[in-house]
Amino acid sequence: MSISSRIPRLLALGCAVLAAGCGTLPSSGPTAREVQEAQDSAANTLGFRIIDLDAPVVTQLDAQPGKAAAAIPPAAAAADASVERIGPGDTLNVSVFEVGTTLFGPSSGFGAMLPGSLGTGPLPTAAGQAMPVVTVAADGTIPVPYVGRVPAAGRTPRELEDAIRAGLKRKSQDPQVMVSVRDNLSNSVLVMGEVKKPGRVPLSATGERVLDMVALAGGAAYPTQDVAVLLTRDRQTIDLPLADLTPDSDANLLLRPQDRLLVERRPRTYSVFGAAGKVSQVPFESVKLNLAEAVAKVGGPGDLQADPRAVFVFRYQPQEAEQAGQARPVIYRLDMMNPGSYFLAQRFAMRDKDVLYIANAEANGVTKFVSILNLLFSPVYTGHQFLR
Repeated sequence: MSISSRIPRLLALGCAVLAAGCGTLPSSGPTAREVQEAQDSAANTLGFRIIDLDAPVVTQLDAQPGKAAAAIPPAAAAADASVERIGPGDTLNVSVFEVGTTLFGPSSGFGAMLPGSLGTGPLPTAAGQAMPVVTVAADGTIPVPYVGRVPAAGRTPRELEDAIRAGLKRKSQDPQVMVSVRDNLSNSVLVMGEVKKPGRVPLSATGERVLDMVALAGGAAYPTQDVAVLLTRDRQTIDLPLADLTPDSDANLLLRPQDRLLVERRPRTYSVFGAAGKVSQVPFESVKLNLAEAVAKVGGPGDLQADPRAVFVFRYQPQEAEQAGQARPVIYRLDMMNPGSYFLAQRFAMRDKDVLYIANAEANGVTKFVSILNLLFSPVYTGHQFLR
């Protein structure tokens, strides 16, 4: 049998083999129909569902709190502790003012030992004397001459003044006491990690919040969108992406004494699969990124293989308040053949670790089938033409 007579039979055999294996042709991912069938299948153990993006859906997503606000336990947002309380390790300035014969002034033995003391005897007028700087001991007390150990921890400076004054009663003529905190270690926040000036930062009566404390530590060492703040309080840690914080947001918590802030670099990214050129992980590179920008950053749907009616965003969507801490898998679908979808894409905010998938067109299988036929039988046809 000649080669020319075998060609039709070889073509027929090849077509039969390729047709049988058409369903197993290489593909970069499922088509829109296959995604829909997967949702309706009994094998959908994750329970994911497809939601078409429209104006009500986008409005609802806009109204939902961000990841940072949703992660705040109610206890962390409760009433905040006072920053005026004295604690162990604090250093204090204590001054005593007396009238007439004094315990602490120049006329006293204590005052006579101080540099510059004249030791001229009783003074008819009021006199004040500053005690050496005193540190609050581990047991929360401070030493006061003629009084003994006075409990200081847990008291405000005014309360400590009253306690020292009460101890000096009947020992000094109408003593007046002033207490001020010199080094406030107990009412401070420790800031660590990717900030320009890490260290211990004291709290003031004005009430510093997370953003204030990051600024007082010199600011983050990396762009805001690439930074997260871990707030540790009462053995509980809260994850606060810095890009989600604003001065008036609930997540910008009022800080308490002994809070710890760890600022770490954590670039926000989304992953791209399907008919979009190549699989890649793409950084946000901005504080906010919408779906239209995310699609444009990867070149959009491929003209030769993509289905522009099926652009999907895979996400674990946080649940409502009664199911806080849980997340359900959701697939948001955008139809880019609908002009109105481009407006919706500008309002749909991308989130960290979203998966953007552009589905393959249904015609891809036929196109690949024809391409493989050409690849296999083009040499046979060329040889046949040459023999003729």
